[in-house]
Amino acid sequence: MTTTSRLGADQAPAPPASYAPQILPATTTMSAVTLHAADLNRLAAYYREALGLVDVATDNPSTVASRGEAGRIVLGSGNTPLVVLEHTPDLPLARPGQAGLFHTALLFPDRSSLAATVARTARHPRSRFVGSADHLVSNAFYFTDPEGNGIELYWDRPRDTWAGPDGRLRMDTLPLDPNSFLTEHLDRADVAPDPVADIGHVHLKVGDLARAKEFYADVLGFEVTTGMPGALFVSAGGYHHHLGMNTWQSAGAGPRAATIGLGQVAITVPDNDGLANLADRLRRHRVAIRDDGRTLRFEDPWTSLIEVSSAN
Repeated sequence: MTTTSRLGADQAPAPPASYAPQILPATTTMSAVTLHAADLNRLAAYYREALGLVDVATDNPSTVASRGEAGRIVLGSGNTPLVVLEHTPDLPLARPGQAGLFHTALLFPDRSSLAATVARTARHPRSRFVGSADHLVSNAFYFTDPEGNGIELYWDRPRDTWAGPDGRLRMDTLPLDPNSFLTEHLDRADVAPDPVADIGHVHLKVGDLARAKEFYADVLGFEVTTGMPGALFVSAGGYHHHLGMNTWQSAGAGPRAATIGLGQVAITVPDNDGLANLADRLRRHRVAIRDDGRTLRFEDPWTSLIEVSSAN
């Protein structure tokens, strides 16, 4: 069923007319996702071999890149970190029904580069392909890594095609045949190129959509773009979604314990003013934050760690 920006009856009620939310800057983007890894080197090898990610050097002390130094490996595309792996072998596996990561979504600039990475990932013996879909705004392919973390690989249709006749964003989940897509778009070169990708969005498992809207839209300042039964999507600057939240597997979940899987979601705002405005908003809503002047760290209602940094 096609979804638009009108939320279903099971989702959060509209705010009163007097409500004037402060929103995140339009150029806000998602940044690297941190994963707790049971087997650091094995998981890093998967992301290098299956997705073609490379080791990334960074001057951020919280994401020191190396091949396992201090139990942390930063992988990405070119010089852009996409996935940070932290070695945490003593943590338990996530329980069924727990809040956490649904998937990390890597956005590709065109269908040929998406097809090359989909084919490369599908050929890897430790990949699990879990489906594909035409979402009207995008074409998407879904995998699960060897430690159970969801991955989406996708390409966006041109932005001026996202709206329906009523001017509102339209998303859907329609069939997308992976073999037909690869036949049409895959360059048959023997060696797949290293991908050029960004973190397009992050999709989380949460316990309650109304509470998710209150935190991610009303407090953080993302704008609600659309929803469907059991799911809510928010963004900055009119993107179709930077964050998705769903209760499909996690309805009623409470605060999560530290487990293998999601460690941190990172967001980048364009400047220090955007960061300062967010810090003020979080304090007004009595969200506990750690603020070092460059980065804000805080937890969502399910104790998932969020980091917001300035691009300056």
